[in-house]
Amino acid sequence: MKLKRVVMAVGSGVALATMATIPAQAVLLVTPSDSPTTLVSNIVGSGITTSNLSYTGAAGASGTFTGGTSAGIGIDAGIILTTGNATLAPGPNDSLEAGVDNFLGGDSSLDSIAAGATQDASVLSFDFTTDTNDVFLKFIFASEEYPEFVNQGFSDVFGFFVDGKNIALVPGTTTVVSIDTINNGFNDNGIDAQNPGLYNANPAGANGLQYDGFTTAITAQALGLTPGNHTIKLAIADVGDGFYDSAVFLKLNSFSSTNPDATAVPEPFTIVGTLIGGTAALRMRKKLKASKKA
Repeated sequence: MKLKRVVMAVGSGVALATMATIPAQAVLLVTPSDSPTTLVSNIVGSGITTSNLSYTGAAGASGTFTGGTSAGIGIDAGIILTTGNATLAPGPNDSLEAGVDNFLGGDSSLDSIAAGATQDASVLSFDFTTDTNDVFLKFIFASEEYPEFVNQGFSDVFGFFVDGKNIALVPGTTTVVSIDTINNGFNDNGIDAQNPGLYNANPAGANGLQYDGFTTAITAQALGLTPGNHTIKLAIADVGDGFYDSAVFLKLNSFSSTNPDATAVPEPFTIVGTLIGGTAALRMRKKLKASKKA
């Protein structure tokens, strides 16, 4: 069992403590929503059509957000799925153990990649088609389990399952993203750190975010899908107990058929125009030099 205790618990109707009031200076704004239409419409981008939308989980565990860039998380707007309560996400980071136990069940897909039984699952599922046979989604994972439970056998779990296969992975690997695979070591001591370049510590008192640590923005991808309908399940859950919230932030309109990280290639006419303009400017400079000599 984890040594630290949860701030509050709901579901039984008994609150262990009152949720802290979000201060006026917080720039991250979270609006709770369990509407699958609202959630999906805030992440779907170009080249994607969707159908059969569904959400399961606590009503307050998910929602939309804005102000992420000002809060320092690297994604400005989109949706949030949590293992507890989404309104705990805005800073300041005034608790090492912020969380809500919703006393709900887990998810079988998450059970398959977790180190223990899951609970308090928040799951957004829908069917989709993609006009390129590829699909991409940009996200950030954040957790109150950072940094004191890194490599201690306690790790909440999340995944993006396209036709049953998880694509929420450490870039360039087949490794699931968690506090144990992206971190700066136990208690941020740098020892046995895993992919520290993808990790951000969030010190106590920081205004932007409540969670004690979070990843950089990562792009999940599924390439070479067959034409036609596919299914995606976006899910996050507690593992082992219902304490210490974790969250995944999904970028606005980033569930798309083209890579949001791809560098735009100039249109041919733009390149030609630049070359012509440069040549004309060079001729003009030569004429000016010649007139000065004369």
